[in-house]
Amino acid sequence: MGLTTDSAAPPGALPPGAGPHSPPTPHDPATLTVVPARHYARWAAALAVSVLLVQFVHGLAANPVWEWGVFSDYVLSETIVQAVWVTLQLTAYATVLGFLLGTVLAFMRLSRSPLLQTVAWTYIWIFRSIPMIVQLVFWFNLSALYERLGLGIPFGPVFWSVDSNSIIGTLGAAVIGLTLHQAAYAAEIVRGGVIAVDHGQLEAAAALGIPRLRQIRRIVLPQAMRAILPTAGNEIIGLLKGTSVVYVMSIGELFYQVQVIYGRNGRVIPLLLVATAWYVVLTSLLSIAQYYVERRYARGANRTPPPTPLQRARRFVHQLRAAAAQRHHSVVALNPLKSLGDSR
Repeated sequence: MGLTTDSAAPPGALPPGAGPHSPPTPHDPATLTVVPARHYARWAAALAVSVLLVQFVHGLAANPVWEWGVFSDYVLSETIVQAVWVTLQLTAYATVLGFLLGTVLAFMRLSRSPLLQTVAWTYIWIFRSIPMIVQLVFWFNLSALYERLGLGIPFGPVFWSVDSNSIIGTLGAAVIGLTLHQAAYAAEIVRGGVIAVDHGQLEAAAALGIPRLRQIRRIVLPQAMRAILPTAGNEIIGLLKGTSVVYVMSIGELFYQVQVIYGRNGRVIPLLLVATAWYVVLTSLLSIAQYYVERRYARGANRTPPPTPLQRARRFVHQLRAAAAQRHHSVVALNPLKSLGDSR
């Protein structure tokens, strides 16, 4: 009479018939074959875009209407370069003055004075409602409305006056029109950035006894710049292209000079291509400057920003050099007899 045990198997014991080299179970994830997803629609779209891109490049190279010889003759000519300089001057003056005035208008709208709020809101409403070209023509004809500008007592005698044409001029009228138009949009950009700052920080600064002006300069504006810069950069690029509107005032900026040249020689397409190339270059430079300025003001929110394109290029070159050095050491290690012979 034998003894039988019906006790449970100890924990961790393999089931009967299972060994260390037993075949895997049918539902084991390790036995499943991984098949990558095939995106046929994406491949078809990429192929169609590639064909269109090749056709476009072929048209640029083969179509004689582009007249690349005429383009190369004028793209760096003295007249065009001087016109580009005038365009940059108009953009710089209108940007600086427009954002200075726009900042004042933004804080007027944020003030607790009903009068200041009403005046700032009315200014923004009017100058955003009137097209830029209408404003420029109006300021160009300012002398018809005010023949002389002077200083004196309001509603009283004038002590000093001068002819309005001599003090403003054509370029001055263009700068005034662009500045006043830009200030209306800059005011809303700055106001949106200031509103984005947490109001609790101002309350904490006020509790510490920090003066109001210092709160704005040291607390509000540095944080608001992160919200202001993307829209402000876009607005400045739009202003750069918008300076072409001053051609109605016969100012020698880029688009006006291109019109004058193709009006004389009839080469419309290559001259328009000259203007297009310069606008692309200038907007690209502004975009690069905007990228680095945004990166600088983002340091408070992102302490480890992603590498810049230049840093990525340097890292790539460093990796190539490291790979080449490693390959050289591997070749030397595989030829010890040659190395020994060289040492002898």
